[in-house]
Amino acid sequence: MDRLRAMELFLSISQTRNFSETARRFGISATGVSRMITDIEEELKVKLLLRSTRQIALTESGQEYARQLEGILWRINELQSNITAISTAPQGSLRVHSRMMFGLGVLPQLIAGFRKLYPEIHIELTLGEAAVDLRRNQFDVDFRISPPVEAGVKRRMLFQSDRYLVASPGYLAGKPGLDEPESILAHDCLAYQLPGDDYTWFFKQQDQLRPVAFRPRHITNSGIALLELARLGEGLALLDDYTVHNDIRQGRLLRVLGDYRISNKGFDEGMYATILDTPIVPAKIRLFLDFVAERVAGPELRFLAHGKAAGLDAAPPAAS
Repeated sequence: MDRLRAMELFLSISQTRNFSETARRFGISATGVSRMITDIEEELKVKLLLRSTRQIALTESGQEYARQLEGILWRINELQSNITAISTAPQGSLRVHSRMMFGLGVLPQLIAGFRKLYPEIHIELTLGEAAVDLRRNQFDVDFRISPPVEAGVKRRMLFQSDRYLVASPGYLAGKPGLDEPESILAHDCLAYQLPGDDYTWFFKQQDQLRPVAFRPRHITNSGIALLELARLGEGLALLDDYTVHNDIRQGRLLRVLGDYRISNKGFDEGMYATILDTPIVPAKIRLFLDFVAERVAGPELRFLAHGKAAGLDAAPPAAS
């Protein structure tokens, strides 16, 4: 029995619950698929599938076997790809996921510049506000604003950022002053949507932390929408410093309560490039991360990166 092929067939059946579909995937007969599953059950001396004329169900042992196979087969495929990548020029698809603000304001310009240096690497960019499971969702890189906490991944911190509380000059005209955290309660506050119905901003000064709960005027799950609402004079918005830098510089927005560090979650946020923790980092991933880091990493470059080319004509990073 081809044990590796049998494992691949069983994992496919666990996903499709269909012998015929698996047979089509692998170009063999449904009878052949069934025979190989029977062989692997006999070898393991355990029932993996419950079969009937109408459906296929996994036993408890089958569910555990499928769960572990997913990681094992992924690592086998990844190992083959990594070894091949060592001896070939960087090429292939690079699947990148990013938070919306960074993905729209920074990455398109960088991707365009990266293509000029490495035309055989094709980038698929997906944007979303939630972190993704790199292995399950098959992404190579995920740009997150919080450090990853799950096992099996590693991070590269591009920069740490602060949150600024901002509003348009038109909104602030004639409104009550803002001289302490509780002053926000006399204002319209624009909130980023988080789980639950309670909204709190945390104000930190030296070692003192002052939480202020408020009732939002508007709520959105998009940082871009939050920025636009602030520009339109709808109220106070809490946004990453590098995303409002140009608006503040050009006078479209004003920063308030600047003596405090402010957050709606924690104070360790910034931009983290997250990848799977593998023995060998594929060349296409390493080159892309080096390219991005050289142009946005650090306390100053992050302000230059948002909304502009961020030095795309600079020399490429040295290969290692």
